[in-house]
Amino acid sequence: MVYQGRIQKVLWLVLSALLVLPATGQIRPRPAKPAARPVAVAAPPADPPAVRIKLFQAAALANSFKDSEALAVYQEILKEIPTHYLALWQAAVLSVKIGTRYSDETRKSAYFDLGRQYADRALLLRPEGGESNYAVALALFNQATLYRAGARLEAFSDLRSHVYLATERRPDLPEAWQLRGRWQYRVAHYNLIERLYSKIVLGGVPPGGDSKEAMADLEKARELAPKNLQFCYDLARMYDYQGRRRRAIAVLREAERLPTITSEDLVVSRLCRKMLPPLLRADARRQKRRLREGKKPKPVILVPGDSIRARRDTLSRKQ
Repeated sequence: MVYQGRIQKVLWLVLSALLVLPATGQIRPRPAKPAARPVAVAAPPADPPAVRIKLFQAAALANSFKDSEALAVYQEILKEIPTHYLALWQAAVLSVKIGTRYSDETRKSAYFDLGRQYADRALLLRPEGGESNYAVALALFNQATLYRAGARLEAFSDLRSHVYLATERRPDLPEAWQLRGRWQYRVAHYNLIERLYSKIVLGGVPPGGDSKEAMADLEKARELAPKNLQFCYDLARMYDYQGRRRRAIAVLREAERLPTITSEDLVVSRLCRKMLPPLLRADARRQKRRLREGKKPKPVILVPGDSIRARRDTLSRKQ
């Protein structure tokens, strides 16, 4: 009986092997498991129609330079949808923009702090977003103007990553390039005390502060928004500080032809007109010196549409 049981066990093993062995004697491959279907990622829910209407209204108000009204509409949207990314970063930018118009530091600080709160909320939603990082950098940069020296330097150090990420993720945003240029120029011109404090307390001067790169950033901003008077004024000042007087003159001449729409434009336009005559006088003196030394006068740097003006200047010099 025991022997018969062993024979039955051996036969059973042989039969089991035959079920998985082909005629060639090779092991049959197990059938492959069906490929897993890709899991569909749900798209963010679309805004309700009422919210879309408010977004359109806010954008229209902002484009009409009614910043306070636009900010109020974005705040209404955030009451309904506290995590609305577009409303958050736009509310942050508008808050800071409104705050810059006040001379009272208390009101400035209140609006800058409000803008920082909206920007931080947007950054929590999209840490790598170009808009959210720009909003944080803008709020930090303007808050720093109200800080004492140590806190101001710490703010400049903190905003570096935000301003670089903003231009990386939103290279089409001219305001981000302007802010990066301003930051770079400010860091490049730290005085000795600021550099020592940064090295001892903050672990070093933030990398990236360079005057040439700052001017390149502002040139990029002006390329993206050629009718922005503030970009022209900032760039002309940087050219002047770096001794590139004739380039500053060219930019200021271009600014003369730009339209002034808002009260801020009028102020910046006056600053440009006030800045131009001393540069023209200094350039004329330099050209006279070159003539006395027997050198040719440097050619006029032209900007679009400036050929007639340049020809007139050349004729007047010959006379």
